[in-house]
Amino acid sequence: MNRLGILSFVVVLLAGIAHTAAGEPLIVAHRGLLKHAPENTLANFRACLELRLGFEFDVERTMDGHLVCIHDSTADRTTNGTGNVSELTLQQIRELDAGSWFHPNFAGEIVPTVDEVLSLIAEYRQHNVLIAVDLKTENVGQEVVRLAARRRVLHHLLFIGRTISETELRDQIKETSAQAHTAAVANNADEFPSAVAATNADWVYVRFLPTTAQVVAVHQAGKKVFIAGPTVAGNLPENWRHCAEAGLDGILTDYPLDLRQESGER
Repeated sequence: MNRLGILSFVVVLLAGIAHTAAGEPLIVAHRGLLKHAPENTLANFRACLELRLGFEFDVERTMDGHLVCIHDSTADRTTNGTGNVSELTLQQIRELDAGSWFHPNFAGEIVPTVDEVLSLIAEYRQHNVLIAVDLKTENVGQEVVRLAARRRVLHHLLFIGRTISETELRDQIKETSAQAHTAAVANNADEFPSAVAATNADWVYVRFLPTTAQVVAVHQAGKKVFIAGPTVAGNLPENWRHCAEAGLDGILTDYPLDLRQESGER
């Protein structure tokens, strides 16, 4: 690329960043850049953070009590091993290859511990990114909060997964730290008022396209709006534009790079 081409690229990039800073929803990559790198791996998450993208990661517990980052309750789909995560030790899981299934270039990627993921986030704590923590199993939320507080990244995290529907879990997380951010789910417009009213939730997690008036109502309640699910997970620019225009605060999608490009073009 010649000097003029480089300059043009930088101008476009800065324009996109400036537009995002002016109020675009924060982009959260579902399981990271899952179409470009093996999901839930440090290589994947580092790429997200270098691109100033947030990501979502999943939490499971091993047989010997360690918290690891893996989506499924088994190791079968995303490693070269088999078995329930809850029936494997951390050492057994660490011996598995979590990258080759995606592409030979990622051979040797391991299943990271949650603390390793939080440590990586800490390297980029100065960036304005949103990290969604999907608590897949019971009795892990408080431990993740403590680990995140120790790494000084708690302000970047939004607790989802079981958190969005279990008010008791939200209470436990809040008791561990009032600074921890939790979400309550509204699957549809009928559930929206109760999600806004949830006193132990800082965010409303919507699975439908809310109106501008609904988003304003959330903001007036001192909360934020996070959207996930089929309305935004796919490559759906029209729905993404609706979310930006309505003033949503965060979008979880399988197409974060496309969403970033769409944001830069507005």
